[in-house]
Amino acid sequence: MNKFLLPFLFLILLSPAPAEDVKTRKEVSDYLQNISVTIRAEDDYQKSEGSGVLITREIEGKKITFVWTAGHVINNLREVRNVIVDGSSKKIVEFGDVQIIKELVEGGRRVGEIQMDATVIKFSDATDGQDLALLMVRAKDYGKDNANFYLSHEEPIIPIGSRLFHVGSLLGQMGSNSMTSGIVSQVGRTHGKMEFDQTTVTAFPGSSGGGVYLQDGRYVGMLVRGAGENFNLMVPIRRIKKWAKDHDLLWAIDPSQKLPTFKEIREIPVEDSGFRGVSSKEGGTKEIRRLPYLLRVTSTD
Repeated sequence: MNKFLLPFLFLILLSPAPAEDVKTRKEVSDYLQNISVTIRAEDDYQKSEGSGVLITREIEGKKITFVWTAGHVINNLREVRNVIVDGSSKKIVEFGDVQIIKELVEGGRRVGEIQMDATVIKFSDATDGQDLALLMVRAKDYGKDNANFYLSHEEPIIPIGSRLFHVGSLLGQMGSNSMTSGIVSQVGRTHGKMEFDQTTVTAFPGSSGGGVYLQDGRYVGMLVRGAGENFNLMVPIRRIKKWAKDHDLLWAIDPSQKLPTFKEIREIPVEDSGFRGVSSKEGGTKEIRRLPYLLRVTSTD
């Protein structure tokens, strides 16, 4: 290579990105900030904080905000009651309300936050199910922001090496809406009986439930587990899509699907059954060694 060309090559490499590219990155960043929230599940003994992603649907003339998060983020709000129905004992699963916290930033400074209550409309256990949850914000006509889910049929698996963003509440609300980057470092990891994709986006306790996105802002997975800040597992969108389809929730990832009525939402069984453990040859169950959740837990004062 001509030695006189080297300085010009360095200048090209060090030059700022074109204004159009910078604008696109800023638009994606702002959009991801708008759809990201902190999830807080607080009971009498502990406070769990994770992350969530907003969608908005118009139901019966009202704009209703829903939130996708991880099942283990809200697991401490789960309660089981025994009731008698027609002379037989029946177990009813219920959840307390979840707090949704939205950070407000203006002029480069935090200026406050909005807290809203949300009800759990569908839950899948982390150990025996899919570790997913869908919440509905109680306040109507609150939001307009929508996550854009990756729903490609031609290429359902995101290729290894694809560049990613993550926005989540790293270390809980104190790190709310932190944006990190990385790549898909492996696909199809099996952990227990479940399939995950592996990423290198920086994540800490509090990232659980947060979205992972392509650089154009499309949602491709939910962070749930990790071991080290750049080794983590996400529930891939193909798994979320299948779970949503199995439970008539496709409308919560695909806006082209028919929306339910409020009555139909209230009638959704709150918990799926999942499966119980992994059968061993002896006929019992064997313990599965699992990566830790990316959940921030503190005691309730």
